[in-house]
Amino acid sequence: MSNWRSQDSPNAKDWYTTMRVDLVDLSLFRHVVEAGSITHGADRAHLALAAASTRIRNMEESIGAPLLTRSRGGVTPTQAGRTLLQHARTILAQAERLRADLGAYAGGVAGQVRVLSNTNALTEFLPETLSAFLAAHPNVSVDLEERLSDEIVGLIAEGVGDIGVVAGTVDPGRLETFPFRSDRFVLVVAKDHALARRSKIAFAEVLDHDFVGLDRASALQRFLADKAARAGRPLRLRIQLRSFDGVCRLVERNVGVGIVPETTAKWAAQTMSIRTVQLTDPWALRDLSIVVRDYKALPPYARELVDHMRAERREIT
Repeated sequence: MSNWRSQDSPNAKDWYTTMRVDLVDLSLFRHVVEAGSITHGADRAHLALAAASTRIRNMEESIGAPLLTRSRGGVTPTQAGRTLLQHARTILAQAERLRADLGAYAGGVAGQVRVLSNTNALTEFLPETLSAFLAAHPNVSVDLEERLSDEIVGLIAEGVGDIGVVAGTVDPGRLETFPFRSDRFVLVVAKDHALARRSKIAFAEVLDHDFVGLDRASALQRFLADKAARAGRPLRLRIQLRSFDGVCRLVERNVGVGIVPETTAKWAAQTMSIRTVQLTDPWALRDLSIVVRDYKALPPYARELVDHMRAERREIT
């Protein structure tokens, strides 16, 4: 008996007819798995936690198998969950392309582009770049998420996002890459700080001092914590903020030292009593690259965004 005939059994028919999973469910499940948390996944999907939990539970009951393994540290997909995630990504991508193709006729939003970016590009360059693009494309929306560069490469390869912006030092694997911008991270200190007289310094030397940093969820903060751990030293964070501007303001008050993009430091130094010290570490120079899975396979509006980003390429001297 073939597999197809075995699926015609009463139990198989019952399972097929009772399975109820819609695009909202699939999108929610994708967000939950990618966030590793039902709470954060619900937030990304713009759903109340109770509603999200109910949808997940209904999916599991409908499919007849657990989709998530729940623990204190969050959630991870079961084998059934991984299978659902793979199909969810495919179905959602197809639905997005359908919306894009019909958008021109409906006069509504032509489509949404998922962009994954590291901290530097997200805070320093993408606001200006995306604002110009969105102004010229009123029927397109952008879903922007901050991630570590190495995470972005894997997620773009898996089809989680359309476009990634990563540090040029990351191995892109088989992804297509295009140059985007260049910048460097620098140390900022108060003008009367002991390091203010230095013109250059290695990151390892700075670890003797207190730091003003970004929120723990920040990709940059996780990156710096990893560099400190590799140097065998802890990162002595006195306070964590949500913006580079906030970091510079507390550095000015001598709360600690900070590491920010040079573009930020130059702007902040115009109004704040801070000094910039060059970092000698190779990773401090950041060539940012655009990564995509397959440029030609992107929806037209996503290709237009890549083209727009490439046209705005700038380099530091």
